[in-house]
Amino acid sequence: MEKIINLNEGVLKALKFLSDQKLPKLNLEKLRYPLVVGSGNAYNTAQIIFSNQKAVIASESNFKKVIKNYKNVIKEVVVISASGEKDSIWEIELAKKNKFKTILLTCEKNSSASKIADEVYVFPKISEPYTYNISTYLGMILAYTKEKPENILSHIKKIKFFNNFNKFKSYSFVLPDEFTFITQMLDIKKSELFGPLLSVRAFSFGEARHAKFVIRDKNELVITLGKEKNKYFGEEKSRWQVSLPDKASFATIMALTYYIIGKIQE
Repeated sequence: MEKIINLNEGVLKALKFLSDQKLPKLNLEKLRYPLVVGSGNAYNTAQIIFSNQKAVIASESNFKKVIKNYKNVIKEVVVISASGEKDSIWEIELAKKNKFKTILLTCEKNSSASKIADEVYVFPKISEPYTYNISTYLGMILAYTKEKPENILSHIKKIKFFNNFNKFKSYSFVLPDEFTFITQMLDIKKSELFGPLLSVRAFSFGEARHAKFVIRDKNELVITLGKEKNKYFGEEKSRWQVSLPDKASFATIMALTYYIIGKIQE
């Protein structure tokens, strides 16, 4: 039976792979007012990719209601689905039934959704454990931010881990406010990799200020990314400040935090 790699190994593997790939050129600025839908981290990827333009973001749970409420406002429907299967199929069918142009972002050119969407962007991916989805959404985010995977890989390899990193009983991430969408991706990874077995939390600086660290424990490592110093969250001796390269954007933050979570998993 093939050995399942840890998430940190998957990050390195994905970055090396994407360094040699030509990503599709996203031309989403042309969209006037799209409704964008995705499930799980596809939803969070949607928030990242459309963070600088007018759009309505929906999930599989509220898509039917949102498309009904906004049908006189939206112009196109964008579906993000790594597999191009499951919910993406009925979402495209419903959008077409309402006479909207459909655009699919996927990693499977021969998927069921790819065959019925009006326009398809296909992103490269590698084989990964079911719950990882590193290369899939990382590729989409890289196409948006235009960061270089090799630079991200180089920065990750320079990270020096906190003393006794593997001895803590819980871990929390505090990210710069502009990367708040990544915190939701980390929350999903917590559920997928650890379930009820280990506490892994993630907040933006703004969220962290709202009573997230009222209860402190020296056994919780608080991992802060970026230049803003953590002066308040967690026990002082259990705070780890992780530097970011200049002009770091969403792909760097995603890869770096996934890598650290992989080390927790390891």
